[in-house]
Amino acid sequence: MSRVFAYCRVSTADQSTQNQSLEIKSSGFAIDAHRIIEESISGSIAANERPGFIKLIDRMESGDVLVVTKLDRLGRNAMDVRTTVEHLANAGIRVHCLALGGVDLTSAAGKMTMQVIAAVAEFERDLLIERTQAGIARAKIAGKKFGRPPALNDEERAMVITRLKAGDSITALACDFKTSRQTIIRIRDTT
Repeated sequence: MSRVFAYCRVSTADQSTQNQSLEIKSSGFAIDAHRIIEESISGSIAANERPGFIKLIDRMESGDVLVVTKLDRLGRNAMDVRTTVEHLANAGIRVHCLALGGVDLTSAAGKMTMQVIAAVAEFERDLLIERTQAGIARAKIAGKKFGRPPALNDEERAMVITRLKAGDSITALACDFKTSRQTIIRIRDTT
């Protein structure tokens, strides 16, 4: 007979997993208290790096069922959730997500749901990249400078070049202009 486990996660210590536990219980799952893993850890941490989730996986066996209230409890993004669900499926563990109508994510319908979610996540990531690149291009056209500001302004750079031509040492110039030797060398090499 399969055992049922629950994974409840919140992001900060001042939050409670109580609502997740109640939601699982009200959905008809009677889970023994020792099979409910509760964890306060940021969702930005991958599931396979969370101490509570690792403990849960070590306890579960093929044929067991894992219940979560929402997909974001399992991972930091769609790709992480997909990897986690695939890992569990390969171990013979079924995953039920209440937010998706209790669908078993390891079933055919669940796999299709996961593929749609992964495709949407990839689409959103690609849109974000496109918008970022368009914004950078607009800013460049508008004359915005990117990167770290130069250590020396144009006037100081001209003075460095003049003094280099006069024979001043790189170390002396770096001291006088309160900058690194590498900055002086870069100025020398660009002239």
